[in-house]
Amino acid sequence: MDPVDRTNLRITGRHKAVTGPSVTVENDVLVIVTQVFGPRGDNLVGISGVDFDGYPAVTLGLRAGDREGLVHLSPIHGDGRKSKPFDLADGTKCELFCPVSKQPLDLVGEVEDGSGARYFAIYLTPQLSRGSMVMISDVWGHYHSRIIDDFELISAWAARHD
Repeated sequence: MDPVDRTNLRITGRHKAVTGPSVTVENDVLVIVTQVFGPRGDNLVGISGVDFDGYPAVTLGLRAGDREGLVHLSPIHGDGRKSKPFDLADGTKCELFCPVSKQPLDLVGEVEDGSGARYFAIYLTPQLSRGSMVMISDVWGHYHSRIIDDFELISAWAARHD
């Protein structure tokens, strides 16, 4: 199943217009997630006191085997920095959940790269729409997140423009 609504998908390159409360584009190439919501509408940005370059972290719950904790992700798209609760080997399959409600993140679909990873959603608006979300991989060390805002795949545009 393709997780992207290709009927409504458009890539225009006009991302200066995409500066709402959820995504900010700075210096024409820096995409910063400024708010995201879990499956019940809980805000996941700035709840931990951890920041990256002055921007509050995105915090998710993480389970791997018998270990559980909070992982704090850089809100700067493409920045792989994170603060993790314990050491994990790359390739470890993880369960991702909302740290506030403890609900599992919504499954979006399989990542089509042969890794066995799946995408899970954190939403850019309180309406919890798949048209405005960040898709996060459930495999540790698999840096293939995607940002979709108003059904536009921002991360693909950002990756192609220096």
